[in-house]
Amino acid sequence: MRRVAMWSGPRNISTAMMRSFGSRADTVVVDEPLYAHYLAVTGLDHPGRDAVLAGQPHRWQDVAAALTGPVPGDATVFYQKHMAHHLLPGVGRSWLGALTHAYLIRDPEHVVSSYARVRGEPEMADLGYPQQAEIFRRYGGPVIDAADVLRDPARVLRRLCDALGIGFDPAMLSWPPGPRDTDGVWAPHWYAAVNESTGFAAYDPAPADVPARLRPLVAAARPYYEGLSAHRL
Repeated sequence: MRRVAMWSGPRNISTAMMRSFGSRADTVVVDEPLYAHYLAVTGLDHPGRDAVLAGQPHRWQDVAAALTGPVPGDATVFYQKHMAHHLLPGVGRSWLGALTHAYLIRDPEHVVSSYARVRGEPEMADLGYPQQAEIFRRYGGPVIDAADVLRDPARVLRRLCDALGIGFDPAMLSWPPGPRDTDGVWAPHWYAAVNESTGFAAYDPAPADVPARLRPLVAAARPYYEGLSAHRL
């Protein structure tokens, strides 16, 4: 059994990556299991907040027990899609030792530019870079960059699977359109594009358009990104 915790920030290809792993016959996936705890503690008003709070445990201890406990069905891979910023300072860390960690990163220029279009005024606490760096320092694990995945999904996913010790499955390169029972209850607010997809989108080389007021945030995030990027597959 391999419990793969994939730590991503927002405005990335994390849901497409979950679709990719969910296409494997040997894999079961879970979608952002710490989201309700994050909303309950921070009090933030995200789209679908009430449904998230009603649909997931609020205590991180209960989430940790589920992620390290029995796995549904006969799956040999338990893929956990995490938003790194959901790992708040008050969440214990010892249970993370039971997981195999991986990191999905994206250049902060693109993250901040995209985030500003949908959520307005992001802060470092919204982006997850410090948590990604923290987990990597403690546990290591493979790092993949979203841009590299979109440029050549087969190559990067093969390297990722080899690094995770699970073997590459070509089924990871495509999937049928539509929602999944495993999608979070927030999916109607965010998953329209991925629900129409049948594979990874083509890489878009267009530069990011970062508002001047958010350039200091990009600069603050860049050392975290570059530190992880130096280890990418």
